[in-house]
Parts: sequence; structure tokens; C-alpha cells
Amino acid sequence: MARPRQFDEDRAVEAAMRAFWAAGYEATSTQDLCAATGLGRSSVYNTFDSKHDLFGRALRRYMEQKNAGLAELMESDLPVREKMRTLLWYAVEPDPGDPAGCLVVNTLVELGPRDPEIAEVLRRDTEARLRLLRAAFERGRARGEIGADRDPVALAQFVIATVSGMRVARRGGADGEALEAIASTALTAL
Repeated sequence: MARPRQFDEDRAVEAAMRAFWAAGYEATSTQDLCAATGLGRSSVYNTFDSKHDLFGRALRRYMEQKNAGLAELMESDLPVREKMRTLLWYAVEPDPGDPAGCLVVNTLVELGPRDPEIAEVLRRDTEARLRLLRAAFERGRARGEIGADRDPVALAQFVIATVSGMRVARRGGADGEALEAIASTALTAL
């Protein structure tokens, strides 16, 4: 008879997510994952099959968390420009307890070009975020908050690219002043 698991699998995925977010896939060793999750090597591999499997679960968890917050913001009654300002300021002033950057953006750069399975997860995530932002811009256009000639898809793509670039800039050492200037400039384009 198999012994019951003595740990919280969700907590282990959360801890692994933060380890991968901080260091990336390749630089996060099995020992790092053991230290982060509090699990032994055999428990990690018996539960998650492989480092890649654990990474996939951690990445999907990150996406679910971030996209839930994004959906709440985009579906709120705020004017569309205020929604976008709030979103951009998440990149200017991220939660101080979070690692620098964005796990999705980091993964796009690190694994997107060479891991078809992860690339597909990333593609679906980008489509989900694009749908949320496009719908917010469409509602804003219908309410007269932005010009009728503005393309909601192009605006959504612009905001996604801007936020992604800001996340990379922060990870590269950009300070709050530089990020605020980027966000303020982006707002003038909306």
C-alpha cells in the first residue's frame, strides 16, 4: 500500500513557481526546487515526474493568478484609460515581495523559441490576455472613452508589448523613474 503524501502539493507548486520566477528554468536546479518546496528529491520526482512537468504546472499557476487579477481589472466599471493606467502601474510598482520581471515574459525569452509544449502554453496565455484587453478597449470605444477610429486589437497588443518591455527593463535594473516615464508615454498613445 502506498504511503499518503505528507505535504501540500499546491504549496509546493507555489514555492516552485517563485523559484523559477526568480532564476528561470535552466538556472533553477533540482536542489533549488527541493530547498524552495521543502521536499526531498524523490518526493519532487515522484509527485511531478520531472523538472519540466513541475515547471509547466508552476507556469500555469502563475498565469492563472495573474490573469484572474487582469480579468477583474478589465471587467471592472473603471474607464478604459484608468484600467490601462492601473495595469501599467503594476509594472512601475510591482509587489515588493515578488521576484523581478514576469515569469511569462522570462519564459517567452528563455524557452519559447525551443520548447514547443511551453510555447503553446505561452501562445494560449497571450491570446487570453489579448482577449481581455481587446474587450476592455471595445467597451471603452462603445462608451466614447476612446475614438471610434481606434483599433482595440492594436491597442491591446501595444499595451501587452509595453508591459512586457517594462518587466524586462525592471529585471535589467531600470528604476521606478524610468518605468514611470515609459508608462506615462504609453498612456499618451492610448
